[in-house]
Amino acid sequence: MNDQDLSTLSGLELLRHTTSLDDPPPSIGRLLGMRFDEIDEGRVVMSLDTRPDFSNPLGTVHGGICATLLDSVMGCAVHTHLAAGVGYTTLELKVNYIRAVATDDVTLVATGTTIHVGRRVATAEGKVHNQEGQLVAHATTTCLIL
Repeated sequence: MNDQDLSTLSGLELLRHTTSLDDPPPSIGRLLGMRFDEIDEGRVVMSLDTRPDFSNPLGTVHGGICATLLDSVMGCAVHTHLAAGVGYTTLELKVNYIRAVATDDVTLVATGTTIHVGRRVATAEGKVHNQEGQLVAHATTTCLIL
């Protein structure tokens, strides 16, 4: 599929297409090792495995890793509602951290779901759980529809 064809895809179609590629384009998700586990209208699930590179000065996973994971799943959940050629950007992100995470190959799973998608503004919520199912962080976002 060429670039011109991609412009005709809805947000949901574009996300599904991108995740089906053998060699996806460079992105923050690729850099951090994030994987798309589920993509449905209004709901996206992604996961990653922690590693020592994610460490903060205290030796646990830096909060920015969870924030990035949450921003990604919530933004992508909003994107699944958008028509071809319509974009979005994060206006506000609020994250609550619940527990520390080790850097030694802990699987984090994030789920983002839309709350409201209007013509100009969308809101969503997200949660990150560790491999034991414990809540690690939760968040809300407001996105501007472009």
